[in-house]
Amino acid sequence: MTKFTKDHEYIKTDGTVGITQYAQEQLGDIVFVELPAIGKTLKQGDEAAVVESVKAASEIYAPASGTVVAVNEALSGEPGLINTDPDGAGWIFKLALDDAGELDGLMDADAYARIAV
Repeated sequence: MTKFTKDHEYIKTDGTVGITQYAQEQLGDIVFVELPAIGKTLKQGDEAAVVESVKAASEIYAPASGTVVAVNEALSGEPGLINTDPDGAGWIFKLALDDAGELDGLMDADAYARIAV
């Protein structure tokens, strides 16, 4: 199951975080990703990463509180993975969630589809 934020991040139940198809389309060609440090503790809403495109730089916020346990190192050499496969190979980082209950406050796919227009 995947949940979504109003800022166009997604989080999967395993803690995988990335940006949505809609977000990458708005940004255009991704040219750089600043990944969070493994071990970094984040609160829901904290800035976690930065994605830079040919159009703009965009902060990526933590959809839930937790500790960064993995980052997608492939993005360092191939940031365009976010454009080609945002919810697969283009994931950005993984969190060990402090409180999975925080996900209940996020949108499901149907609710997100209504705002991603």
